[in-house]
Amino acid sequence: MATATTQTPRREAFGSRNVFILSAIGSAVGLGNIWRFPYVAYEGGGGAFLIPYLCALLTAGIPLLFFDYAIGHRFRGSAPLAFRRMHRAAEPLGWWQVLICVVIAVYYAVIIAWAAMYTWFSAQLTWGPGNEDSFFSGDFLQSADVAKVGVSTEFVPQVGIPLTVVWLIVIVIMALGVKRGIGTANMILMPLLTIMFAILVVQSLFLPGAMDGLNAFFTPNWEALADPGVWASAYGHIFFSLSVAFGIMVTYSSYLKRKTDLTGSGLVVAFANSGFEILAGIGVFAALGFMAQAQGTEVAGVATSGIGLAFVAFPTIVSQATGGSIIGVLFFGALVFAGITSLISILEVIVAALQDKLGWARVRTTLTVSIPLAIVSMALFSTTTALSVLDTADAFVNAFGIMAVTLVAVIIVAWLLHKLPVLVEHLNRRSSFRVGLLWKLLVGVLAPVVLGYLFVSELISKISEPYSGYPAWFLAIFGWGMVVALVVLALLLSALPWSGRSHAKDDPEYDEFLSEEEYEPDAETSAIPIASASEKGARA
Repeated sequence: MATATTQTPRREAFGSRNVFILSAIGSAVGLGNIWRFPYVAYEGGGGAFLIPYLCALLTAGIPLLFFDYAIGHRFRGSAPLAFRRMHRAAEPLGWWQVLICVVIAVYYAVIIAWAAMYTWFSAQLTWGPGNEDSFFSGDFLQSADVAKVGVSTEFVPQVGIPLTVVWLIVIVIMALGVKRGIGTANMILMPLLTIMFAILVVQSLFLPGAMDGLNAFFTPNWEALADPGVWASAYGHIFFSLSVAFGIMVTYSSYLKRKTDLTGSGLVVAFANSGFEILAGIGVFAALGFMAQAQGTEVAGVATSGIGLAFVAFPTIVSQATGGSIIGVLFFGALVFAGITSLISILEVIVAALQDKLGWARVRTTLTVSIPLAIVSMALFSTTTALSVLDTADAFVNAFGIMAVTLVAVIIVAWLLHKLPVLVEHLNRRSSFRVGLLWKLLVGVLAPVVLGYLFVSELISKISEPYSGYPAWFLAIFGWGMVVALVVLALLLSALPWSGRSHAKDDPEYDEFLSEEEYEPDAETSAIPIASASEKGARA
Protein backbone atom coordinates (compact mmCIF):
# COMPACT_ATOMS: atom_id res chain seq x y z
CA MET A 1 0.00 0.00 0.00
CA ALA A 2 1.31 3.41 -0.97
CA THR A 3 1.80 6.06 1.65
CA ALA A 4 1.88 9.82 1.45
CA THR A 5 5.68 9.82 1.44
CA THR A 6 6.12 7.24 -1.34
CA GLN A 7 3.26 8.31 -3.56
CA THR A 8 4.31 8.98 -7.14
CA PRO A 9 3.33 12.46 -8.39
CA ARG A 10 0.83 12.76 -11.20
CA ARG A 11 2.20 12.43 -14.69
CA GLU A 12 3.18 15.71 -16.32
CA ALA A 13 0.82 17.08 -18.96
CA PHE A 14 0.75 19.61 -21.76
CA GLY A 15 -1.05 22.82 -20.86
CA SER A 16 -3.56 22.40 -23.67
CA ARG A 17 -4.31 20.44 -26.83
CA ASN A 18 -2.90 23.32 -28.90
CA VAL A 19 0.45 23.07 -27.10
CA PHE A 20 0.51 19.33 -27.77
CA ILE A 21 -0.24 19.90 -31.47
CA LEU A 22 2.53 22.48 -31.76
CA SER A 23 4.93 20.14 -29.95
CA ALA A 24 4.00 17.20 -32.17
CA ILE A 25 4.41 19.34 -35.28
CA GLY A 26 7.73 20.58 -33.87
CA SER A 27 8.90 16.99 -33.55
CA ALA A 28 7.72 16.00 -37.02
CA VAL A 29 9.06 19.12 -38.74
CA GLY A 30 12.78 18.55 -38.60
CA LEU A 31 15.85 18.68 -40.78
CA GLY A 32 14.49 16.01 -43.13
CA ASN A 33 11.50 18.15 -44.12
CA ILE A 34 13.80 20.92 -45.29
CA TRP A 35 16.73 19.11 -46.85
CA ARG A 36 15.39 15.65 -47.73
CA PHE A 37 11.80 15.88 -49.00
CA PRO A 38 12.43 18.33 -51.90
CA TYR A 39 15.05 16.06 -53.46
CA VAL A 40 13.06 12.86 -52.80
CA ALA A 41 10.06 14.44 -54.55
CA TYR A 42 12.20 15.68 -57.43
CA GLU A 43 13.82 12.27 -57.95
CA GLY A 44 10.46 10.53 -57.59
CA GLY A 45 8.79 12.22 -60.53
CA GLY A 46 8.33 15.84 -59.51
CA GLY A 47 4.66 16.73 -59.41
CA ALA A 48 3.73 13.10 -60.07
CA PHE A 49 5.41 12.15 -56.77
CA LEU A 50 2.60 13.87 -54.89
CA ILE A 51 0.35 10.92 -55.80
CA PRO A 52 2.41 8.19 -54.05
CA TYR A 53 3.26 10.70 -51.32
CA LEU A 54 -0.42 11.38 -50.60
CA CYS A 55 -1.22 7.66 -50.74
CA ALA A 56 1.58 6.93 -48.28
CA LEU A 57 0.40 9.71 -45.97
CA LEU A 58 -3.22 8.49 -45.92
CA THR A 59 -2.60 4.74 -45.84
CA ALA A 60 0.51 4.52 -43.64
CA GLY A 61 1.58 7.78 -42.06
CA ILE A 62 -1.69 8.87 -40.48
CA PRO A 63 -2.78 5.32 -39.45
CA LEU A 64 0.57 4.73 -37.69
CA LEU A 65 0.36 8.16 -36.08
CA PHE A 66 -3.03 7.16 -34.64
CA PHE A 67 -1.44 3.86 -33.59
CA ASP A 68 1.21 5.66 -31.52
CA TYR A 69 -1.32 8.12 -30.07
CA ALA A 70 -3.63 5.32 -28.98
CA ILE A 71 -0.86 3.33 -27.27
CA GLY A 72 0.59 6.31 -25.42
CA HIS A 73 -2.74 7.79 -24.36
CA ARG A 74 -4.46 4.51 -23.45
CA PHE A 75 -1.57 3.00 -21.48
CA ARG A 76 -0.38 6.30 -20.00
CA GLY A 77 3.36 5.94 -20.14
CA SER A 78 6.66 6.37 -21.88
CA ALA A 79 7.33 3.85 -24.65
CA PRO A 80 8.64 1.05 -22.35
CA LEU A 81 5.89 1.51 -19.75
CA ALA A 82 3.10 1.82 -22.32
CA PHE A 83 4.15 -1.38 -24.09
CA ARG A 84 4.66 -3.14 -20.75
CA ARG A 85 1.17 -2.20 -19.60
CA MET A 86 -0.10 -3.65 -22.86
CA HIS A 87 1.80 -6.89 -22.24
CA ARG A 88 4.93 -7.73 -20.27
CA ALA A 89 6.60 -9.33 -23.29
CA ALA A 90 6.17 -6.15 -25.33
CA GLU A 91 8.35 -3.98 -23.06
CA PRO A 92 11.54 -4.51 -25.15
CA LEU A 93 9.81 -2.72 -28.04
CA GLY A 94 9.70 0.42 -25.92
CA TRP A 95 13.35 0.20 -24.91
CA TRP A 96 14.33 -0.46 -28.51
CA GLN A 97 12.69 2.84 -29.45
CA VAL A 98 14.39 4.60 -26.54
CA LEU A 99 17.82 3.36 -27.61
CA ILE A 100 17.20 4.45 -31.20
CA CYS A 101 16.53 7.91 -29.81
CA VAL A 102 19.82 7.73 -27.87
CA VAL A 103 21.75 7.19 -31.11
CA ILE A 104 19.85 9.89 -33.01
CA ALA A 105 20.20 12.46 -30.21
CA VAL A 106 23.98 11.99 -30.12
CA TYR A 107 24.48 12.99 -33.76
CA TYR A 108 21.41 15.21 -34.29
CA ALA A 109 22.80 17.83 -31.93
CA VAL A 110 25.94 18.36 -34.00
CA ILE A 111 23.93 19.16 -37.15
CA ILE A 112 22.14 21.87 -35.16
CA ALA A 113 25.55 23.20 -34.09
CA TRP A 114 26.70 23.29 -37.72
CA ALA A 115 23.55 25.17 -38.71
CA ALA A 116 24.06 27.65 -35.87
CA MET A 117 27.59 28.39 -37.05
CA TYR A 118 26.45 28.74 -40.65
CA THR A 119 23.81 31.24 -39.54
CA TRP A 120 26.71 33.38 -38.31
CA PHE A 121 28.86 32.60 -41.35
CA SER A 122 26.01 33.63 -43.68
CA ALA A 123 25.90 37.12 -42.22
CA GLN A 124 29.57 37.61 -43.12
CA LEU A 125 29.94 35.29 -46.14
CA THR A 126 32.82 33.72 -44.26
CA TRP A 127 33.46 30.94 -46.77
CA GLY A 128 34.23 33.28 -49.69
CA PRO A 129 32.90 32.91 -53.25
CA GLY A 130 33.63 29.58 -54.93
CA ASN A 131 34.98 27.95 -51.76
CA GLU A 132 31.73 26.58 -50.30
CA ASP A 133 32.60 22.89 -50.65
CA SER A 134 36.19 23.11 -49.48
CA PHE A 135 35.22 25.47 -46.66
CA PHE A 136 32.68 23.05 -45.19
CA SER A 137 34.78 19.89 -45.26
CA GLY A 138 38.16 21.53 -44.89
CA ASP A 139 38.19 24.86 -43.04
CA PHE A 140 35.11 24.21 -40.91
CA LEU A 141 34.97 20.46 -40.17
CA GLN A 142 38.67 19.84 -40.85
CA SER A 143 37.61 16.39 -42.05
CA ALA A 144 40.19 13.65 -42.16
CA ASP A 145 41.11 12.03 -45.45
CA VAL A 146 38.44 9.56 -46.59
CA ALA A 147 41.14 6.89 -46.85
CA LYS A 148 41.81 7.34 -43.13
CA VAL A 149 38.30 6.61 -41.86
CA GLY A 150 38.29 5.99 -38.13
CA VAL A 151 37.71 7.74 -34.84
CA SER A 152 39.92 10.74 -34.24
CA THR A 153 40.64 12.52 -30.98
CA GLU A 154 41.65 15.73 -32.74
CA PHE A 155 39.32 18.43 -31.38
CA VAL A 156 37.73 20.94 -33.76
CA PRO A 157 36.83 24.00 -31.62
CA GLN A 158 34.51 25.71 -34.12
CA VAL A 159 32.31 22.61 -33.91
CA GLY A 160 32.85 21.66 -30.27
CA ILE A 161 32.01 25.06 -28.77
CA PRO A 162 28.62 25.56 -30.50
CA LEU A 163 27.82 21.89 -29.86
CA THR A 164 28.33 22.52 -26.14
CA VAL A 165 26.00 25.53 -26.32
CA VAL A 166 23.33 23.48 -28.10
CA TRP A 167 23.43 20.84 -25.37
CA LEU A 168 23.24 23.46 -22.61
CA ILE A 169 20.16 25.06 -24.18
CA VAL A 170 18.44 21.73 -24.69
CA ILE A 171 19.23 20.54 -21.16
CA VAL A 172 17.65 23.67 -19.68
CA ILE A 173 14.50 23.17 -21.79
CA MET A 174 14.27 19.50 -20.76
CA ALA A 175 14.88 20.21 -17.06
CA LEU A 176 11.97 22.68 -16.98
CA GLY A 177 9.58 19.84 -17.77
CA VAL A 178 6.80 19.11 -20.24
CA LYS A 179 4.64 22.19 -19.68
CA ARG A 180 7.19 24.91 -18.81
CA GLY A 181 10.05 23.55 -20.92
CA ILE A 182 8.97 21.54 -23.97
CA GLY A 183 5.57 23.20 -24.36
CA THR A 184 6.90 26.74 -23.97
CA ALA A 185 9.84 26.12 -26.32
CA ASN A 186 7.53 24.87 -29.05
CA MET A 187 5.09 27.74 -28.50
CA ILE A 188 7.97 30.14 -29.19
CA LEU A 189 10.07 28.31 -31.77
CA MET A 190 7.38 26.90 -34.07
CA PRO A 191 5.76 30.28 -34.92
CA LEU A 192 9.25 31.74 -35.42
CA LEU A 193 10.23 28.83 -37.67
CA THR A 194 7.08 29.23 -39.75
CA ILE A 195 7.53 33.00 -40.17
CA MET A 196 11.23 32.69 -41.04
CA PHE A 197 10.65 29.96 -43.59
CA ALA A 198 7.72 31.79 -45.17
CA ILE A 199 9.92 34.88 -45.63
CA LEU A 200 12.69 32.66 -47.06
CA VAL A 201 10.28 31.12 -49.59
CA VAL A 202 8.94 34.51 -50.70
CA GLN A 203 12.46 35.88 -51.11
CA SER A 204 13.54 32.78 -53.06
CA LEU A 205 10.59 33.14 -55.45
CA PHE A 206 11.86 36.54 -56.57
CA LEU A 207 15.33 35.26 -57.45
CA PRO A 208 16.24 35.08 -61.17
CA GLY A 209 15.68 31.52 -62.40
CA ALA A 210 13.29 30.64 -59.58
CA MET A 211 10.61 29.54 -62.07
CA ASP A 212 13.05 27.10 -63.67
CA GLY A 213 13.54 25.50 -60.27
CA LEU A 214 9.80 25.32 -59.63
CA ASN A 215 9.20 23.80 -63.05
CA ALA A 216 11.80 21.13 -62.27
CA PHE A 217 10.17 20.47 -58.92
CA PHE A 218 6.53 20.34 -60.02
CA THR A 219 6.65 19.11 -63.63
CA PRO A 220 5.21 15.58 -63.40
CA ASN A 221 7.06 12.59 -64.75
CA TRP A 222 4.16 10.17 -65.00
CA GLU A 223 6.42 7.28 -66.00
CA ALA A 224 7.91 7.36 -62.51
CA LEU A 225 4.62 6.10 -61.07
CA ALA A 226 5.29 2.72 -62.70
CA ASP A 227 8.52 2.36 -60.72
CA PRO A 228 8.00 0.43 -57.43
CA GLY A 229 11.07 2.20 -56.05
CA VAL A 230 9.28 5.55 -56.22
CA TRP A 231 6.36 4.22 -54.18
CA ALA A 232 8.77 2.63 -51.71
CA SER A 233 10.58 5.96 -51.44
CA ALA A 234 7.30 7.76 -50.68
CA TYR A 235 6.38 5.30 -47.93
CA GLY A 236 9.89 5.32 -46.51
CA HIS A 237 9.91 9.10 -46.32
CA ILE A 238 6.49 9.27 -44.63
CA PHE A 239 7.53 6.79 -41.92
CA PHE A 240 10.47 8.99 -40.96
CA SER A 241 8.78 12.33 -41.57
CA LEU A 242 5.96 11.96 -39.04
CA SER A 243 8.17 10.72 -36.16
CA VAL A 244 6.25 7.45 -35.89
CA ALA A 245 7.85 4.48 -34.12
CA PHE A 246 10.54 6.59 -32.43
CA GLY A 247 8.60 6.45 -29.16
CA ILE A 248 8.09 10.21 -29.52
CA MET A 249 4.38 10.23 -30.25
CA VAL A 250 3.74 7.49 -27.69
CA THR A 251 5.44 9.64 -25.05
CA TYR A 252 3.87 12.94 -26.10
CA SER A 253 0.35 11.48 -26.24
CA SER A 254 0.79 10.12 -22.70
CA TYR A 255 0.94 13.76 -21.54
CA LEU A 256 -2.47 14.55 -22.99
CA LYS A 257 -5.53 15.09 -20.85
CA ARG A 258 -8.07 12.29 -20.79
CA LYS A 259 -10.70 13.86 -23.01
CA THR A 260 -8.49 14.97 -25.89
CA ASP A 261 -9.48 14.54 -29.53
CA LEU A 262 -6.73 12.14 -30.58
CA THR A 263 -7.51 11.54 -34.24
CA GLY A 264 -8.45 15.17 -34.85
CA SER A 265 -5.11 16.23 -33.40
CA GLY A 266 -3.32 13.62 -35.49
CA LEU A 267 -4.86 14.90 -38.72
CA VAL A 268 -3.79 18.46 -37.90
CA VAL A 269 -0.22 17.32 -37.18
CA ALA A 270 0.02 15.14 -40.31
CA PHE A 271 -1.28 17.73 -42.75
CA ALA A 272 0.68 20.58 -41.13
CA ASN A 273 3.85 18.50 -41.52
CA SER A 274 3.10 17.78 -45.18
CA GLY A 275 2.24 21.42 -45.81
CA PHE A 276 5.62 22.45 -44.41
CA GLU A 277 7.38 19.89 -46.61
CA ILE A 278 5.76 21.23 -49.77
CA LEU A 279 6.59 24.78 -48.68
CA ALA A 280 10.20 23.65 -48.19
CA GLY A 281 10.22 22.13 -51.66
CA ILE A 282 9.06 25.42 -53.19
CA GLY A 283 11.68 27.45 -51.32
CA VAL A 284 14.56 25.05 -51.93
CA PHE A 285 13.93 24.53 -55.64
CA ALA A 286 13.30 28.20 -56.30
CA ALA A 287 16.76 28.81 -54.83
CA LEU A 288 18.28 25.91 -56.80
CA GLY A 289 16.75 27.34 -59.98
CA PHE A 290 18.62 30.57 -59.32
CA MET A 291 21.83 28.64 -58.65
CA ALA A 292 21.47 26.70 -61.92
CA GLN A 293 20.92 29.90 -63.91
CA ALA A 294 23.89 31.60 -62.27
CA GLN A 295 26.14 28.66 -63.14
CA GLY A 296 24.71 28.22 -66.64
CA THR A 297 23.56 24.66 -66.05
CA GLU A 298 20.35 22.65 -65.62
CA VAL A 299 18.57 22.32 -62.28
CA ALA A 300 19.38 18.60 -62.38
CA GLY A 301 23.05 19.54 -62.22
CA VAL A 302 22.73 21.34 -58.88
CA ALA A 303 19.87 19.44 -57.21
CA THR A 304 21.02 17.54 -54.16
CA SER A 305 19.84 16.69 -50.65
CA GLY A 306 20.95 16.31 -47.08
CA ILE A 307 24.22 17.79 -45.86
CA GLY A 308 25.30 18.63 -49.42
CA LEU A 309 22.21 20.77 -49.98
CA ALA A 310 22.40 22.57 -46.65
CA PHE A 311 26.12 23.21 -46.26
CA VAL A 312 27.39 23.35 -49.85
CA ALA A 313 24.56 24.26 -52.25
CA PHE A 314 22.86 26.87 -50.07
CA PRO A 315 26.09 28.70 -49.17
CA THR A 316 26.73 28.91 -52.93
CA ILE A 317 23.29 30.50 -53.38
CA VAL A 318 23.99 32.85 -50.49
CA SER A 319 27.24 33.95 -52.15
CA GLN A 320 25.66 34.60 -55.55
CA ALA A 321 22.25 36.08 -54.72
CA THR A 322 21.47 39.71 -54.05
CA GLY A 323 20.65 39.87 -50.35
CA GLY A 324 22.13 36.40 -50.01
CA SER A 325 23.13 36.94 -46.40
CA ILE A 326 19.47 37.34 -45.45
CA ILE A 327 18.62 34.11 -47.28
CA GLY A 328 21.41 32.32 -45.42
CA VAL A 329 20.42 33.61 -42.00
CA LEU A 330 16.77 32.64 -42.60
CA PHE A 331 17.63 29.19 -43.97
CA PHE A 332 20.16 28.17 -41.36
CA GLY A 333 18.17 29.81 -38.57
CA ALA A 334 15.19 27.71 -39.64
CA LEU A 335 17.38 24.60 -39.52
CA VAL A 336 18.42 25.48 -35.96
CA PHE A 337 14.84 25.96 -34.75
CA ALA A 338 13.56 22.85 -36.56
CA GLY A 339 16.45 20.86 -35.16
CA ILE A 340 15.94 21.98 -31.55
CA THR A 341 12.20 21.21 -31.52
CA SER A 342 12.96 17.75 -32.90
CA LEU A 343 15.89 17.11 -30.56
CA ILE A 344 13.90 17.89 -27.41
CA SER A 345 11.22 15.44 -28.53
CA ILE A 346 13.88 12.77 -29.09
CA LEU A 347 15.41 13.39 -25.66
CA GLU A 348 11.99 13.34 -24.01
CA VAL A 349 11.57 9.70 -25.05
CA ILE A 350 14.71 8.81 -23.09
CA VAL A 351 14.01 11.03 -20.08
CA ALA A 352 10.40 9.86 -19.75
CA ALA A 353 11.42 6.20 -19.96
CA LEU A 354 13.98 6.47 -17.15
CA GLN A 355 11.64 8.62 -15.08
CA ASP A 356 8.96 5.96 -15.35
CA LYS A 357 11.38 3.11 -14.64
CA LEU A 358 13.25 4.68 -11.72
CA GLY A 359 10.72 7.12 -10.27
CA TRP A 360 13.27 9.93 -10.20
CA ALA A 361 12.53 13.66 -10.23
CA ARG A 362 12.58 15.52 -13.53
CA VAL A 363 15.82 17.45 -13.10
CA ARG A 364 17.78 14.45 -11.82
CA THR A 365 16.62 12.29 -14.72
CA THR A 366 17.31 15.00 -17.28
CA LEU A 367 20.88 15.49 -16.08
CA THR A 368 21.48 11.73 -15.84
CA VAL A 369 20.41 11.34 -19.46
CA SER A 370 21.69 14.51 -21.08
CA ILE A 371 25.18 14.91 -19.63
CA PRO A 372 26.49 11.47 -20.77
CA LEU A 373 24.86 11.93 -24.19
CA ALA A 374 26.42 15.38 -24.50
CA ILE A 375 29.86 13.98 -23.61
CA VAL A 376 29.57 11.17 -26.18
CA SER A 377 28.24 13.61 -28.77
CA MET A 378 31.17 15.96 -28.29
CA ALA A 379 33.70 13.13 -28.18
CA LEU A 380 32.52 11.68 -31.51
CA PHE A 381 31.42 14.74 -33.45
CA SER A 382 33.78 17.52 -32.39
CA THR A 383 36.61 15.72 -34.15
CA THR A 384 37.97 15.44 -37.68
CA THR A 385 36.17 12.11 -38.32
CA ALA A 386 32.69 13.38 -37.41
CA LEU A 387 31.25 13.25 -40.93
CA SER A 388 31.90 9.55 -41.61
CA VAL A 389 30.66 8.47 -38.16
CA LEU A 390 27.49 10.55 -38.54
CA ASP A 391 26.83 9.28 -42.06
CA THR A 392 27.13 5.63 -41.04
CA ALA A 393 25.16 5.86 -37.79
CA ASP A 394 22.34 7.76 -39.50
CA ALA A 395 22.05 5.32 -42.39
CA PHE A 396 21.96 2.21 -40.21
CA VAL A 397 19.74 3.51 -37.40
CA ASN A 398 17.14 4.60 -39.95
CA ALA A 399 17.17 1.41 -42.01
CA PHE A 400 17.62 -1.20 -39.28
CA GLY A 401 16.45 0.70 -36.23
CA ILE A 402 13.35 2.77 -36.93
CA MET A 403 12.11 0.65 -39.83
CA ALA A 404 12.76 -2.63 -38.04
CA VAL A 405 11.13 -1.65 -34.75
CA THR A 406 8.07 -0.33 -36.60
CA LEU A 407 7.73 -3.60 -38.47
CA VAL A 408 8.10 -5.70 -35.33
CA ALA A 409 5.77 -3.46 -33.29
CA VAL A 410 2.83 -3.60 -35.69
CA ILE A 411 3.18 -7.38 -36.06
CA ILE A 412 3.33 -7.97 -32.29
CA VAL A 413 0.53 -5.56 -31.36
CA ALA A 414 -1.79 -6.51 -34.23
CA TRP A 415 -1.18 -10.23 -34.69
CA LEU A 416 0.32 -11.63 -31.49
CA LEU A 417 -1.37 -9.52 -28.81
CA HIS A 418 -4.54 -8.73 -30.79
CA LYS A 419 -4.71 -5.24 -29.28
CA LEU A 420 -6.00 -3.32 -32.29
CA PRO A 421 -9.66 -3.63 -31.15
CA VAL A 422 -8.71 -2.10 -27.77
CA LEU A 423 -6.91 0.76 -29.54
CA VAL A 424 -9.85 1.33 -31.90
CA GLU A 425 -12.23 1.54 -28.97
CA HIS A 426 -9.98 4.00 -27.18
CA LEU A 427 -9.58 6.24 -30.24
CA ASN A 428 -13.30 6.27 -30.98
CA ARG A 429 -14.26 6.96 -27.39
CA ARG A 430 -12.71 10.41 -27.46
CA SER A 431 -12.10 11.45 -31.08
CA SER A 432 -13.95 13.40 -33.75
CA PHE A 433 -12.68 11.22 -36.61
CA ARG A 434 -13.67 7.59 -36.02
CA VAL A 435 -11.62 4.61 -37.13
CA GLY A 436 -12.62 1.01 -37.71
CA LEU A 437 -11.93 -1.99 -39.94
CA LEU A 438 -10.08 0.04 -42.58
CA TRP A 439 -7.67 1.42 -39.98
CA LYS A 440 -7.01 -2.08 -38.61
CA LEU A 441 -6.28 -3.37 -42.14
CA LEU A 442 -3.92 -0.48 -42.88
CA VAL A 443 -1.99 -0.95 -39.62
CA GLY A 444 -2.14 -4.73 -39.38
CA VAL A 445 -1.75 -5.70 -43.04
CA LEU A 446 -0.54 -2.90 -45.32
CA ALA A 447 2.05 -1.45 -42.92
CA PRO A 448 3.85 -4.79 -42.32
CA VAL A 449 3.91 -5.54 -46.07
CA VAL A 450 5.37 -2.15 -47.01
CA LEU A 451 7.80 -2.08 -44.09
CA GLY A 452 8.90 -5.64 -44.83
CA TYR A 453 9.62 -4.73 -48.45
CA LEU A 454 11.58 -1.62 -47.44
CA PHE A 455 13.52 -3.52 -44.79
CA VAL A 456 14.53 -6.37 -47.12
CA SER A 457 15.51 -3.89 -49.85
CA GLU A 458 17.75 -1.99 -47.44
CA LEU A 459 19.23 -5.23 -46.12
CA ILE A 460 20.13 -6.42 -49.62
CA SER A 461 21.59 -3.02 -50.46
CA LYS A 462 23.78 -2.84 -47.36
CA ILE A 463 24.98 -6.46 -47.66
CA SER A 464 25.73 -6.38 -51.39
CA GLU A 465 28.44 -3.73 -50.99
CA PRO A 466 30.03 -1.84 -48.09
CA TYR A 467 28.09 1.30 -47.29
CA SER A 468 29.78 4.34 -48.89
CA GLY A 469 32.89 2.22 -49.33
CA TYR A 470 33.76 2.40 -45.63
CA PRO A 471 36.06 -0.31 -44.15
CA ALA A 472 34.43 -3.45 -42.80
CA TRP A 473 35.67 -2.84 -39.24
CA PHE A 474 34.21 0.68 -39.27
CA LEU A 475 30.79 -0.56 -40.41
CA ALA A 476 30.98 -3.39 -37.88
CA ILE A 477 31.20 -0.86 -35.05
CA PHE A 478 29.07 2.08 -36.14
CA GLY A 479 26.73 0.17 -38.45
CA TRP A 480 25.95 -3.50 -37.91
CA GLY A 481 27.36 -3.58 -34.39
CA MET A 482 25.20 -0.66 -33.32
CA VAL A 483 22.08 -2.29 -34.79
CA VAL A 484 22.66 -5.54 -32.86
CA ALA A 485 23.58 -3.65 -29.68
CA LEU A 486 20.24 -1.79 -29.73
CA VAL A 487 18.28 -5.04 -29.63
CA VAL A 488 20.48 -6.69 -26.98
CA LEU A 489 20.39 -3.64 -24.69
CA ALA A 490 16.62 -3.37 -25.12
CA LEU A 491 16.23 -6.93 -23.81
CA LEU A 492 18.61 -6.26 -20.91
CA LEU A 493 16.82 -3.06 -19.87
CA SER A 494 13.51 -4.92 -19.92
CA ALA A 495 14.92 -7.48 -17.52
CA LEU A 496 15.80 -4.83 -14.92
CA PRO A 497 13.22 -4.47 -12.12
CA TRP A 498 10.98 -1.40 -11.95
CA SER A 499 11.53 0.86 -8.97
CA GLY A 500 8.89 0.96 -6.27
CA ARG A 501 8.79 4.74 -6.79
CA SER A 502 8.07 4.45 -10.50
CA HIS A 503 4.81 5.26 -12.27
CA ALA A 504 4.49 1.56 -13.00
CA LYS A 505 3.89 0.79 -9.34
CA ASP A 506 1.78 3.70 -8.21
CA ASP A 507 0.17 5.93 -10.81
CA PRO A 508 -3.09 7.62 -9.79
CA GLU A 509 -3.56 8.92 -13.32
CA TYR A 510 -3.53 5.40 -14.74
CA ASP A 511 -5.88 4.15 -12.03
CA GLU A 512 -8.36 6.79 -13.14
CA PHE A 513 -8.03 5.60 -16.71
CA LEU A 514 -8.70 2.02 -15.67
CA SER A 515 -11.80 3.13 -13.82
CA GLU A 516 -13.05 5.25 -16.70
CA GLU A 517 -12.39 2.62 -19.36
CA GLU A 518 -13.73 -0.25 -17.24
CA TYR A 519 -10.87 -2.22 -18.64
CA GLU A 520 -8.48 -4.54 -16.84
CA PRO A 521 -5.50 -6.16 -18.55
CA ASP A 522 -5.43 -9.91 -18.36
CA ALA A 523 -3.89 -10.98 -15.05
CA GLU A 524 -1.60 -13.50 -16.75
CA THR A 525 -0.16 -11.01 -19.23
CA SER A 526 -0.09 -7.73 -17.38
CA ALA A 527 3.06 -7.02 -15.42
CA ILE A 528 1.56 -3.99 -13.68
CA PRO A 529 -0.69 -4.92 -10.77
CA ILE A 530 -4.03 -3.12 -10.66
CA ALA A 531 -4.65 -1.47 -7.37
CA SER A 532 -7.49 -2.68 -5.22
CA ALA A 533 -10.31 -0.36 -4.21
CA SER A 534 -8.84 -0.07 -0.71
CA GLU A 535 -5.46 0.95 -2.10
CA LYS A 536 -7.04 3.61 -4.29
CA GLY A 537 -8.88 4.90 -1.28
CA ALA A 538 -5.69 5.00 0.77
CA ARG A 539 -3.95 7.04 -1.92
CA ALA A 540 -6.80 9.50 -2.02
